[in-house]
Amino acid sequence: MTDTVPAPGFAPNAQGVLTPGSAEELANWLIPDWEVKPESVDAIRLLPTFASKLRECERVCQTSYSQVSHRVQDALALRRVQQLVNTVLLNPLWRSRLAGAGVTGAPADWEAWQRVPLSDKELQRDFFMGARPGMVVPIGEGGFEIVASGGTSGGQPLETVYPLGELRDTYEIAGRFMGEHQLAHYLAGSDPKWLYTTLADYQMWSSGTMVGGVLQQVPGVNYIGAGPVTAPVLEHMFGYPGPKALMGITAGIAILSELGAGMGREARESFRVALYGSGVLSQRKRAELLSVFPKVAVLSYFAATQAETIGLQLRAESPVLAAVPGLHVVEIVDEQGRWVAEGEEGELVVTRLHGHEAPLLRLKLGDRMVRRPRLDGPHLRTQQFEFAGRTGEVLHLNDSQYSAARACDAVFEQLRLAGGPDLGELAHDVQFVNHRESRSLVLLASVDDVAGLSYQLDVAVGPHLVHRVFVDALPQSLSLFNHGEANPASIEKTGYSFRIQLVGRASAEIERTAIGKVPLVRDRG
Repeated sequence: MTDTVPAPGFAPNAQGVLTPGSAEELANWLIPDWEVKPESVDAIRLLPTFASKLRECERVCQTSYSQVSHRVQDALALRRVQQLVNTVLLNPLWRSRLAGAGVTGAPADWEAWQRVPLSDKELQRDFFMGARPGMVVPIGEGGFEIVASGGTSGGQPLETVYPLGELRDTYEIAGRFMGEHQLAHYLAGSDPKWLYTTLADYQMWSSGTMVGGVLQQVPGVNYIGAGPVTAPVLEHMFGYPGPKALMGITAGIAILSELGAGMGREARESFRVALYGSGVLSQRKRAELLSVFPKVAVLSYFAATQAETIGLQLRAESPVLAAVPGLHVVEIVDEQGRWVAEGEEGELVVTRLHGHEAPLLRLKLGDRMVRRPRLDGPHLRTQQFEFAGRTGEVLHLNDSQYSAARACDAVFEQLRLAGGPDLGELAHDVQFVNHRESRSLVLLASVDDVAGLSYQLDVAVGPHLVHRVFVDALPQSLSLFNHGEANPASIEKTGYSFRIQLVGRASAEIERTAIGKVPLVRDRG
């Protein structure tokens, strides 16, 4: 910006960095007292947007918001959540909910913020569907967008309410971040650059709308909202000159190796970034993609209906996800809603920082994350975390709980070391089926050569050793702070039997959701 005069009272020091005290002063100046505590519902719609505060912060600090210090980011985010709490206190339903947790005013610091009760999807349904009693500004005032999830985990649809203006702000912020810190590294050169999505946008399913809104705001690219594609359509799109990136659900990315198998070399080599939706893409699928598209980087785009850009994998070499500074408060918490330490696993909780009229505080999205050290480089300062699985992807063996994702990795590694087939490389989909009443745990794996790999598994390992593999692997799947809760001897005492069953790629024995996702765990009575 041309006007780079710092606001008075908290100018940068000789090194261009705001001092500790001045960070809080800056936040208080950006969101003054009359804004941080709106007096009425009518006053809410007169508040300046949070995006305008980020832009003003950039002007004062003379750099992009992604590069300002963590101290400044923390101070402004705290000031904003104070404003959010004061805002929801204008709503009687929220006021009653917070009072039940002993929260009667805005949190003085992040310690106090952690006493704000966590929200779940049931609360979201009660507050923001039907009569929508949890909205601070009533839906009748207009100016909102309603988007809906198909309920792929809980089985029931779920609606979310966004103020339209600030929703567009989030698209611009996230799109700019993607362009600067993720895609620019891969989409280089002077040729036209392309960004596609194959996300479907129908029946109020919101992924196409929400993520598409972000992708359209990535600077310097040509955007195509393709929806589900056939091989000829993919070949047509990849025939455009220039490097390409494509975002889709995990299953949609996995199938690209089949769709592109007959494509010309130049078109295949122009595919540079495959962005898959929330979850995990197996090593087998990654290898298949690279065999067809030799220059592609496979990266995670972690999103949800309630938050269209939660974390982005910036480089293929590291699985960590980076938050978009200024977009959300992202927390990794324990069962009491307290922040876990770096390196520990907890539940993902998100609070959108944008949208005055319908805030939703500390929403659990149903995902497990490992908290990683913050990124603190000269060009990017932000929070980092790593996907550990869905909250429901837990194996319950009697009174102990085991991470299904880690258990699967450990079982596959033990099998490989024992001379069995490398199912981590060969399996298309995997799913644990836990028969609790009969105490039997079956790991289903879909493969191409069922007969040949089953024979190899029996000869190299056999049923007895498979049982032993599980017994040794399960203790490795306990979280960092639960190590010691179980050992091989205690696993044996559960009375469980363990089995691996190989099935065909299209087998109905592996359950899939209506949109083709494969839950890692299925519980049976």
